[in-house]
Amino acid sequence: MNYFELFNLPVAFDVNTSELADKYRELQRTVHPDKFAAASEQEKLLAVSRTAMVNDGFQTLKDPIRRAEHMLALKGVDIRHETQTVRDTAFLMQQMEWREALEEITHADDPHSLIADLYQSFGDFQKQVTAKLKPLLVSDDNNDWQAAADQVRKLKFMAKLHLELERAEDALLD
Repeated sequence: MNYFELFNLPVAFDVNTSELADKYRELQRTVHPDKFAAASEQEKLLAVSRTAMVNDGFQTLKDPIRRAEHMLALKGVDIRHETQTVRDTAFLMQQMEWREALEEITHADDPHSLIADLYQSFGDFQKQVTAKLKPLLVSDDNNDWQAAADQVRKLKFMAKLHLELERAEDALLD
């Protein structure tokens, strides 16, 4: 299923989330099971199925990582459930530095400053990765798709790292 087609949006990494939300509400009004209360059982089941598809499409397109994964899947590169890691040595070294910094938070003289620095560092890196990712996603070259998959893997790692930082910050505040 091409969720961009479902929502009548161009296939692009940058999505107008306000327009997406409007189209989501419009689609929900047309397929919601309540509209089919007096319909046959088959029509009711179809309405439930369509509603689930619309919900999944909305969740996919509103999340940048899931949207990029969907764009790659449309090109035949499905990385949504894989466990492959990035082989970029510089990125692996940076991961180790970030993990060490996360472990230092509880022992730091100024943990709040360290947390702020890490948020900044994560954000800067995610912007760099996203800038590299965008042109790769619209390419017609299979090698670019594989490179895009590596950029998405980096973003997925960063999302997990960001959650760890949030947990460390919450633990510090408790």
